Amino acid sequence: MTHYTESAALLERARKVLAGGVSSEFRRYNHPHALFYTHGQGSRIYDVDGNEYLDFTLSQGPLLLGHSHPEVLRAINEYSELGQLFAGQHIREIKLAEKLADLIPSAELMRFCLDGSEAVQTAFRVARAKTGKAKFLRFEGHYHGWLDNVAWGLSTPSPDALGERENPTVFPWSAGLADHARDEFIILPWNDLELVRKTVAEHHHELAAVITEPIMCNNGCILPQDGFLQGLRDLCDEFGMALIFDEVITGFRVSLGGAQQHFGITPDLSIFAKAIASGYPISAIVGKREWMQLIEEARVIHAGTMNAGNASVAAALATIGVLEREQPYERLYRLGRKLMAGLQAAAAEMDQNLLVQGLGPMFHTGFTDLEIVTDYRGTLAYDKVKMTRFIAGLHDRGIRVIGRGLWYISAAHTEADIDQAVDTVREVLESMALEAIKN
Repeated sequence: MTHYTESAALLERARKVLAGGVSSEFRRYNHPHALFYTHGQGSRIYDVDGNEYLDFTLSQGPLLLGHSHPEVLRAINEYSELGQLFAGQHIREIKLAEKLADLIPSAELMRFCLDGSEAVQTAFRVARAKTGKAKFLRFEGHYHGWLDNVAWGLSTPSPDALGERENPTVFPWSAGLADHARDEFIILPWNDLELVRKTVAEHHHELAAVITEPIMCNNGCILPQDGFLQGLRDLCDEFGMALIFDEVITGFRVSLGGAQQHFGITPDLSIFAKAIASGYPISAIVGKREWMQLIEEARVIHAGTMNAGNASVAAALATIGVLEREQPYERLYRLGRKLMAGLQAAAAEMDQNLLVQGLGPMFHTGFTDLEIVTDYRGTLAYDKVKMTRFIAGLHDRGIRVIGRGLWYISAAHTEADIDQAVDTVREVLESMALEAIKN
């Protein structure tokens, strides 16, 4: 039986010096508590108790090549030997920007940052400066970082508390948010184009931008309905607003050109981040020249001593080089869809109401009687207690999945890994069914 005694001891030690024993809130919610890891290799990660996990978490998604890809690590080590941070320009930074400009449809100009939260705020600043308008429109359940003006609409005390779709009640995600931050945005349910049209027609005079995850991945894994993204594009063109795609998850995961390439919809501004560099700290705001020229002309100030640090740029160039050479996307989709189908079959065999949704390179599992979930409100019907038992059962049997039910596939995963995961899911579902009978 899996045990976590060493991690438990380290967590108690950590609590004496780290608030809550962790450095990011999400780490509290591992099973059975925050765990401490020693190393990762390929599709596996290992903890201090010697437990080995087949990893579908992939450091919250960015490890497209799996853990510790030798080519990426070699590039980081070699370039870091020349200097870790210049706080000045270097040639490989240009090479990376040129590569991204070749790959990403909207990337005519760009700036590098450290993380997605920072890049999102830069995009808002650009949109406000160009349009002369102050607010942005966003969607319930979409995650655009943890800063004040986007830390709303990510949680609710109950599904009924959200109020009407046309005028949602929005709850703060955290204590300590500035009250005025609520005035910076209008929020709506996702995938409802008619409601967006109505709202934009009424409020376009104060809206600088519309921001969206092109695939909703932070609550469920929900695809845009046919015509939704194009509808957003058309509205932004009509009313002079910036269309911003937050591609922190979808960027490089659904294709080398991101979701914008996959769906054939080119936004004005986009956010790419950690997946560019196999998890190393980097992000980029990329966009059309007519928008990004405000940064070029220094009308919009963007700065950061650690932007485009040597190790992160080297990691990004190496990651992109491997992805271009190996072209793993057909395989990522095939393995992901095989796993999705296997989980659906196992759930049907065990008479469990497991809904599986997504593209393949990433997908979501949740227990619900709904046949499809199309927005954040639909995700609130998921049985969270049952999901907790499911994730715990998988984890105790050596399968690591994000606690909210999101699965990621990497180029390091194999057919055997997928078979192992399906067999383990069947075992967990069977155990849950037997437990339900006993109770």
